[in-house]
Amino acid sequence: MFVFGRVSVRVLSRLCLAVPLLLCSDVEGRAAEAIAPVSEETVEELRLETSDGIRIAAWHYPAADNAKAKATVILIHDLEGSHTTVDNLARSLQGVGHTVVAPDLRGHGESSLRPGGARGDAGDHRLLKKAELESIAAAAGGSHRGQAALQGEIEAVRNWIKEQSDAGKLDIDRLCVVGCGLGATLASMWTTADWNWPPTTSGPQGRQVRALALISPVWATKGISMSLPLKSDAIQHQIPIMVLAGKGDRDAIRLFDQLKRFRPDTWFQQRVDPPSEKARNPVAATAATVFFIEADTGLKGDDLANDPDLHVADKIRIFIDLALARQPGNPE
Repeated sequence: MFVFGRVSVRVLSRLCLAVPLLLCSDVEGRAAEAIAPVSEETVEELRLETSDGIRIAAWHYPAADNAKAKATVILIHDLEGSHTTVDNLARSLQGVGHTVVAPDLRGHGESSLRPGGARGDAGDHRLLKKAELESIAAAAGGSHRGQAALQGEIEAVRNWIKEQSDAGKLDIDRLCVVGCGLGATLASMWTTADWNWPPTTSGPQGRQVRALALISPVWATKGISMSLPLKSDAIQHQIPIMVLAGKGDRDAIRLFDQLKRFRPDTWFQQRVDPPSEKARNPVAATAATVFFIEADTGLKGDDLANDPDLHVADKIRIFIDLALARQPGNPE
């Protein structure tokens, strides 16, 4: 389990004042609304390729004002979406100091459906089968990550981030992942794969994901299930996780109930109707490692993530700040 790092009272106050009743409503009992600005910063298009020959397009939203990014975020859209359906969230995160990379998954947007496909030859994403969806989250094969036999879309984005980090332009040690709908399920699968890479003599080559935000996660569809990543120690105990969903989202509630079982003393939830609840041994929201934040909406996936009135970027920003304040290692 991550151990909470040293965070000053000033920092906690800043975090808790930033967003009303999101993650810190029980600290000092004070909150003030903040609206994440939609950035007008430059967006860079990337052309990447997977190990099975899928040509993917991804969009890089550099941190505002060319400042050092507070975090590097991989943003995964829902099935039937693309980077455009999460563009408002990406720009809002960019505007509050995060670098974001949002790929079009195979068969979506500007990415090809089949190996060797031309730019924009997305085809029909409904033709995607279980094996192809699993390939999106693939990161395995061999002992050295850079030479892995299986590298899907998310891994291709991670490899680009790693190159930028090695060049001093980004920081892969502050890597966070946000997924929407089925993209949240795939993000969880890839995060598990990231944590499965063993260290080499030159140092670690995995365990780089520091926070995982899941927006309307899908429990199971098209042969893909959240039950697989839930078997991993990374998801059970290690990585700070936030589940964010609309009111009464059964898949999201089911996932959070499973996570509560693994972390009985460090969970926090904020529901629309019942009062907020904490773990059986009460902890402040700032000390929790798994969160459930329910929004008063029927929207799901990309629609929820991209709705400016729901301030999803603010919720994610606070969660990432808290997660990055933790120091990896040192199990409880």
